[in-house]
Amino acid sequence: MSVDREQVMAALRNVVDPAKGADIVSAGMVQGLAVTGSAVGFSIEVDPARGAALEPLRKAAEAAARGVPGVESATVVLTAHSATPGSAPKAAPAGPPPDLGVSPRAKAGDKPLAPVAPPPNDGRIEGVKHIIAVASGKGGVGKSTVSCNLALSLAAEGARVGLLDADVYGPSQPRMLGVTGRPSTPDGKTILPLRNYGVTVMSMGFMVGEEESVVWRGPMLMSALTQMLHQVAWGTLDYLIVDLPPGTGDVQLTLSQKVNVTGAIVVSTPQDIALLDAKKALDMFRKMNTPVIGMIENMSTFICPNCSHETQIFGHGGARREAERLGLPFLGEIPLDIAIRELSDSGAPIVASRPDSPQARRFRDIAKLVMASPEVGRAVAGRA
Repeated sequence: MSVDREQVMAALRNVVDPAKGADIVSAGMVQGLAVTGSAVGFSIEVDPARGAALEPLRKAAEAAARGVPGVESATVVLTAHSATPGSAPKAAPAGPPPDLGVSPRAKAGDKPLAPVAPPPNDGRIEGVKHIIAVASGKGGVGKSTVSCNLALSLAAEGARVGLLDADVYGPSQPRMLGVTGRPSTPDGKTILPLRNYGVTVMSMGFMVGEEESVVWRGPMLMSALTQMLHQVAWGTLDYLIVDLPPGTGDVQLTLSQKVNVTGAIVVSTPQDIALLDAKKALDMFRKMNTPVIGMIENMSTFICPNCSHETQIFGHGGARREAERLGLPFLGEIPLDIAIRELSDSGAPIVASRPDSPQARRFRDIAKLVMASPEVGRAVAGRA
C-alpha cells in the first residue's frame, strides 16, 4: 500500500504541543517530512531550552505516523533552531524567492538578485572560519552521504556548521537533510538559507524540482556558485562543508578561485576503478594548491544483518593504501550499510536519527580527525 504524504500530515495534526496549545503541523514544527515507500521520516523543530522535555511529544508524533495505513517505519527526531547572535536566520517569507539571476524556475514578477560588491581578494566568506571541500573523482561513491553526515557530526561536536550543495546538476542535500521550501531574499541582495538538524544549508535543489534538470553552460553555473558562496547569509560558522560534484570541472575551479579553501577531503570506494578517479581529484587539488585533509573509504565492507558474515563487495583497504602511498592521512572507513542508505533517502541521516549507532560513530570519529587536522590548525594560526 502506498503512503500518501497528506495522510501523514493529517495524523500529525492530532499531536498537540501543550505549551503552544496547537498541533505540531499548525505550529510549523514539522520539518522535512519525507515518505519513501513504507518509511516516513521528519523532524520536529523546537526551542533548544525545551528539547529534553519534549521526548514524549516526539514519541507521540512517531506513534501517530506509524498509525497511518501502509507505514511500516517512522523516524522522528527533535531538532533545535539556533537563535544565537550571528547564526544564520531561518528562511522567512519576506521578499520573492531568489532565482540566483539565472533560475530555470523564474516566474513572471520574480526579480534576479541585485549585483553586489565582488568577493574579497583573500577569499574569505564573512563569518565563516573554515571551508572544507568534499570531493570524489567519480560519481556514485557516496560523497553526498559522507558530506551530509560529516556536517551533522561536526555540529554534534558543538561546532556551528553550514553545508553548501555545490553539485548544481545533481543536488542531493535537500532530500538527505529533509529540507523543503525555497530560500527567500529580504532585500534582493542576500539569500536566507534553510536549516535542519542544526545545520544551515543552501542548494540548487531548493530552486528546481527533484525531477527538473539544470541545463547550463559553464558561465551560468559559475555565476550561481559564486552567489551561493558570497550572497548567502551564512551567519557565523566554524565550518562550511562544500559538497562538490564528481569530476574535476568548472565547479571545482570556481571554488578554488573564489574562496580560500581550508582543505579538501576525497571520498572513494575500495575498488580500483574508483581509486583511479580519486587520484585525479587529488591531483586537481595539488594543481590548485589546495591542502588535502585526508581520504575516506566509503562502502568499505558489508556485514550481513542476518548472519553477520562480512563481505568485501568492492574490495577493501584500497583508499587506505593509496593515502599511505601519497603520504596523506587516512580518515576512516564507512561500511556499506542499508540503514545509512534508507535514512539518507528518508531525510533523517543516521548521525541525526541514530547518533549512538556504530555507523554514526564512524562519522563522528572522522569529524574529530578533521577538527584536529593540521590544515584546520594552520588556518586558525593564520588568522591569529
